Amino acid sequence: MKHKIVFMGTPDFAIPALEHIAKEHNVVAVYSQPPRPKGRGQEVQKSPVHLYAESLGIPIFTPANFKDSIAIEIFQQHAADFVVVVAYGLILPPAIFEAPKINTVNIHASLLPRWRGADPIRRAIMAGDDETGVAIMKVEKGLDTGGIYLEERTPIVSDDTGESLHDILSFLGAHLIMEYLNNYNNLEEKPQSLDGITYAHKLSKEDFKIDWQKPAYDIYNQVRALFPMGAFFQFEDDQIKIKKVTLLDEKTDLKPGTILSNDLKIACGNGTVLQLDILQRPGKKVMDRDDFLKGFSLFGTLK
Repeated sequence: MKHKIVFMGTPDFAIPALEHIAKEHNVVAVYSQPPRPKGRGQEVQKSPVHLYAESLGIPIFTPANFKDSIAIEIFQQHAADFVVVVAYGLILPPAIFEAPKINTVNIHASLLPRWRGADPIRRAIMAGDDETGVAIMKVEKGLDTGGIYLEERTPIVSDDTGESLHDILSFLGAHLIMEYLNNYNNLEEKPQSLDGITYAHKLSKEDFKIDWQKPAYDIYNQVRALFPMGAFFQFEDDQIKIKKVTLLDEKTDLKPGTILSNDLKIACGNGTVLQLDILQRPGKKVMDRDDFLKGFSLFGTLK
């Protein structure tokens, strides 16, 4: 049965879900965050979902919020059966999530109640979780507190990055939302556990800075989680990004941050050691360790 859907999403994570839904249902409107200045030139850019919706010829709406009664009235006039939310970027008021005839659901990239909030994918890797997943949950007033209709688990393997796990969960979510829309009458809403609640707070600059006092395993997870953006450390006047590191089965009693060898083995907390593999200086291209060291020298103790 074809349903009338209002889709609400902003980043590229949401695009596979919109693509799948639009093939089988009537997407009457897409809501996304307003175009905003981005990049070095601060040019105003439409969100990935905005651009994709335009390519499908779907009407697009970009209110800054739903404090305006006119924005709420326009939303209600869509007369949707379902509202599907995927990384939209706003907490919805009751006037919005109660608007559809049947339900408002969210595709959330974690195994709730672990990692409610803004950045569950990278937080799961940074914390060293060995699995994560996707949940289809009811939207209510609280932050990711609604009951769960469906979930699918996936392991986090040692070479997963923020980028690779993002792609895996994006496609899992797209398939899971189709299962929900096609079988919602047979699905039970299960309340979230009150145990194990954690919050995936939005990343700050401090989350990108490497603290060599931490064990190598923690830094390894940090670098994986932040790929492809990169974690960073300060060396003299340069902020150097690290895109990839290798955990080493070595021990040292030297101070964390000490460069142990010419091939960039670094002492970390608890006597652990890791090796820097792929790096980037400001304004330079990304390089592997050998090319990086041809034109630049790291020495001493990193801070």
